[in-house]
Amino acid sequence: QGQVVESGGGLVQPGGSLRLSCATSGIIFARNIMRWYRQAPGKQRELVASITPGDSSTYSDSVKGRFTISQDKTKSTVYLRMNALKPEDTAIYYCNADGTPFSQPTYWGQGTQVTVFS
Repeated sequence: QGQVVESGGGLVQPGGSLRLSCATSGIIFARNIMRWYRQAPGKQRELVASITPGDSSTYSDSVKGRFTISQDKTKSTVYLRMNALKPEDTAIYYCNADGTPFSQPTYWGQGTQVTVFS
């Protein structure tokens, strides 16, 4: 029913920047906490950033000060601006629409690959 589709991943040198997009449809966007996760091969999935319907945002310590999460409610789209990228940022980045605090379904995107080479 609901759809979550990431885009914007790619190959970038250390210190570079990238902006990821997460377009949603078929969901009540204002009743979801939007989250970005990432997972590197052989490692656990890590929560990177979250933003609430009231635009309150949180970040993991590893990306705080470098990444910025934002959303466009008219387009039902969430973004992740990534600056000063490091090789350890290399991972598949997933978008998650968490509706459980509002008794709504939860949806995951297919992921987009971000590779930072040195």
